[in-house]
Amino acid sequence: MCVTAKAVAGTPEEALIPAPTISLRNLFEVVVESLTNFVDSVMGHDGQIYLPVVASMFIYIFINNVFGLFPGFSPATDNLNTTLSIGVFSFVLYNVEGVRAHGIAYVKHFLGPLIWLAPLMLPIELISQLVRPLSLGLRLFGNMTGDHTVLSIFLNLVPLGVPIIFYGLGLFVCFVQAFVFSLLSMVYLSMATAHDH
Repeated sequence: MCVTAKAVAGTPEEALIPAPTISLRNLFEVVVESLTNFVDSVMGHDGQIYLPVVASMFIYIFINNVFGLFPGFSPATDNLNTTLSIGVFSFVLYNVEGVRAHGIAYVKHFLGPLIWLAPLMLPIELISQLVRPLSLGLRLFGNMTGDHTVLSIFLNLVPLGVPIIFYGLGLFVCFVQAFVFSLLSMVYLSMATAHDH
């Protein structure tokens, strides 16, 4: 059964007028508007363009992190291959978008502000660029592995009552790690696509 946009939002005129009561549509509108405002405030420009990819990264990481809270499940973020691949995706994304925004002039920001500093700045900038996906992946892997290790230790020590506290903390850590990864990716995207170089 196919649901059309008209069935969900009504006519175009009805879609512009908020519903008189709280509805699921209103909830999603508030969430999307808040996320758009947040991404715009972090990036300063082009936030709406990058919101889908940043939100997708957040949701992917968060859901994978939460799987580790279920006994017997091992989250994908407990695997270094997964976290590094997400870091490499972020790295490729912001460099491709930087080249798309600036063309070949994107390479200039690797050379520094003065041409005579280029031999010194180029290796420093290249190392800093290559370390970013590694640091993103290692940070996510280390924090999630540590969080799930603490949770499993307390589940084995005291199976009733006490682990509830650590489940709450674990859920908070799952959210924060997905948020930090997405936030750093937004900052890298913002720096790569900024037109004030």
